[in-house]
Amino acid sequence: MPPAAILDIDGTLVDTNYQHAIAWYRAFRQHGIVLPIWKIHTHIGMGGDQLVESLTSAEVDESIGDDIRSAEKALYMALINEVEPVSEAREFIADLKQRGHTVVLASSAKEDEVEHYLDLLDARGLADAWTTSADVESTKPQPDLVRAAMEKASTEDAVMVGDTPWDVKAAEAAGVPTVAVITGGFSRAELEEAGAVAVFESVAELRSGLGDTPLG
Repeated sequence: MPPAAILDIDGTLVDTNYQHAIAWYRAFRQHGIVLPIWKIHTHIGMGGDQLVESLTSAEVDESIGDDIRSAEKALYMALINEVEPVSEAREFIADLKQRGHTVVLASSAKEDEVEHYLDLLDARGLADAWTTSADVESTKPQPDLVRAAMEKASTEDAVMVGDTPWDVKAAEAAGVPTVAVITGGFSRAELEEAGAVAVFESVAELRSGLGDTPLG
């Protein structure tokens, strides 16, 4: 059997990373913390349970972390209707299914966000399964999400497709290689340095070069 394909959703299949960066910026600012948006962007892909402390301190996270996360959620949901699928994302899922891969869409977002993305991608009849925040205890770069996806695929033979160094690190911690795309705003060098086994400019380019990856 071909390896299972674990597809990150945010930034890989749907174009969300910059909306999330703006929502985090506004959430921090509402709580008196002004951070450069570029610095916030370098942490997009990391779960919110770890992002606040990583950008500020353990003390800030303990005292107002939950308030910042709640604010980010509301601010992001105000932007979610601006989100569009990445070009050829649905066709990519269809390609993988045609090749015989089990496809699991991987996200630690809340169920309402994931449901919105499934509708955008028209992927309910294509993907074999998907994850939400309910499936993980710790988010990326911890391996929980990748392991949850492998469990849904009923295999440990899998390949991750992601767009951030945090995807690569989470997959590596679960013993899974990552094929990356730069659609999330991270450079080829950053993704290769994190450990991606192959990097493509777009999902469309990945479709054309799929045979040269572990998914081939």
